[in-house]
Amino acid sequence: LLVCACAIGAHAQLLYRISGNGLDKPSYIVGTHHLASTQFVDKIVGVKEALAATDQVYGELTFETLANPDSMAYLQRAMMLPDGKHLKDVLTEAQYQKLNALLTKTIGADLTNPQLEAQLGQVSPMGIVTQLTLISYMMRHPGEFDPTNGFDQYFQTEAKKSGKPSLGLETIAFQAQVLFNGSSLERQVERLECYIDNKDFSDTMTEEMTKAFFAQDLAGIKKAMDEKLNNSCDDTPEEEAALISNRNADWLKKMPAIIAAKPTFFAVGAAHLPGDKGVLDGLRKLGYTVEGVK
Repeated sequence: LLVCACAIGAHAQLLYRISGNGLDKPSYIVGTHHLASTQFVDKIVGVKEALAATDQVYGELTFETLANPDSMAYLQRAMMLPDGKHLKDVLTEAQYQKLNALLTKTIGADLTNPQLEAQLGQVSPMGIVTQLTLISYMMRHPGEFDPTNGFDQYFQTEAKKSGKPSLGLETIAFQAQVLFNGSSLERQVERLECYIDNKDFSDTMTEEMTKAFFAQDLAGIKKAMDEKLNNSCDDTPEEEAALISNRNADWLKKMPAIIAAKPTFFAVGAAHLPGDKGVLDGLRKLGYTVEGVK
């Protein structure tokens, strides 16, 4: 994807060993990034050996389930506005024109185009933000992102080849709720306008997080996530908790039983690992030894 910095320094680590606290064999956890491709696996020291040494893989979701046509249809419905509404029904005229201007600048067409209106006109504001963020990244880095060859998907694919089970810490319904339906329609409209008005900020944050990931720098990822505009466009504490820390806490309730049953390889978003509410510190607080794999 991007030119990768060498993994140097105390924070240059994405793969961790989980041991102690009564475990017979260690488990492992690696931080992932949705915009990375499978080629990055070779940059992480010891990751293939860790995967081979475990008996099952856990991701945030199971990609096999995600690829199921019923699941895809469910996600598509979750991204739609309620009651057959269109964006022009929930945005003000000024907001609608702002969105059209951004779409024209980004992809060369707007919602006055019947084909594009048919594709995006009934998508929820948060669904639009999600899609525009990805489209914008792909246009800045043409040919670099392949959704069929993702880094986070690699570990489950390899597990399947070896006959190992792949399971998920969350369900598709839960993630759809968090990502697309966790806030009121009014707040979603505000978030969309915030994205339009501050697109350069959003693009910069995405670039900084991606660069930090490829440098295997968890502290850099946390720093990028913590950058603020210092206005109502910033995530509220409740929104931040729903996206990161509440999910971390839920995973930490599940993980002890999982790793006690079988040595497990976890592959979850790298943003969930650092910080005092992150999964790594959470595991240490539960009594496990958590060490970077060198």
